[in-house]
Amino acid sequence: MPTVNVVVQSDNQMSVRARQVCGMFDCPPTEKQSRRWKAELPIDERPWNVGLIVGSSGSGKTTCAKHLWPDELSERFTWSGNSLIDDFPKDKSVAEITEALSAIGFSTIPAWLRPFSVLSNGEQFRATIARSLIEQTGIVVVDEFTSVVDRQVAKVASHAVQKYVRRTDRQFVAISCHHDVIEWLQPDWIFKPDSCEFDWRCLRRRPAINIEVARIPYDAWRLFAPFHYMSRELTKAARCFGLWADGTLAAFIGVRHQPNATIRNFKAVSRIVTLPDWQGIGLAFDLLKTVASAYTATGYRFRNYPAHPSFIRSHRVSEWRLAVRPGTLTMKTKANKKTGCGAFGGRPCAVFEFIGKPMERSAAMKLIS
Repeated sequence: MPTVNVVVQSDNQMSVRARQVCGMFDCPPTEKQSRRWKAELPIDERPWNVGLIVGSSGSGKTTCAKHLWPDELSERFTWSGNSLIDDFPKDKSVAEITEALSAIGFSTIPAWLRPFSVLSNGEQFRATIARSLIEQTGIVVVDEFTSVVDRQVAKVASHAVQKYVRRTDRQFVAISCHHDVIEWLQPDWIFKPDSCEFDWRCLRRRPAINIEVARIPYDAWRLFAPFHYMSRELTKAARCFGLWADGTLAAFIGVRHQPNATIRNFKAVSRIVTLPDWQGIGLAFDLLKTVASAYTATGYRFRNYPAHPSFIRSHRVSEWRLAVRPGTLTMKTKANKKTGCGAFGGRPCAVFEFIGKPMERSAAMKLIS
């Protein structure tokens, strides 16, 4: 059983400045300054994926973690590539790297092509965790977890990280001074160094997010365009919808009429994107499903053409029928000369058609009219 038994002490030579401080603040001088942490962490008694060491600043979180996992915590990365993905291990495939980035809530593809140094704090935070999970073996320990990001980003990122860790059956320990991540990170155990208390937890559902979907003006696309992997162009004929999460506009979808020689009532997705702060909890798919069920209720067939691997996997449920596999060449498509990728302008898209339950017709008419 892992045990924390750490004593930190230092000799106090009582310099002139130190004596002045003692006099100013009536602080009795001592020969030694020391602190001690002693606790048992029974983390080898049962299987676990996510642990959390949490406490106020100065409570000894990092000190205890270094005692438990000295090698894992000392891991530091160098970021010198021309793009973020170039900094990941050479023996990892692009598919593995992009899957990890997407899974922990960093799905802004244009940002993957930029150097690490120019990314935002939130993007750097997620990139570092993705690289840790790919590059490090055994337990991954992350200090100052979510300390540099907005608290809303911290919650969403925590949920995305724990999902990926559990799906890949890894072990991940977060060290944080923020208690607000607990319900989103869903740790299997918590250790509090300030009281030296250890507790096992049961997995619970994350807090609910209030979602609302409604029509939005075409101009709203300007807010989302920088985060879409394709061009910033959106057909003027697109009908646009937004998803609000807890009152904040978080996701966008543009729907166009799809000309077809044999199908007249055919609608298709033109653009769909989630703002970076909300990536990793499935909002884009919730928006897609809502809009698709509305159009289906009014007599249309509805299709989406995802290229992103994680987005393709999200469609593999009973509500969507796979019409064309990713990268499949058809009579009307040609392989891209530079990449060799097939279908839909050189992108290895899949084609999915919505076959789920239609929305109630009056609600659907209200949404799409």
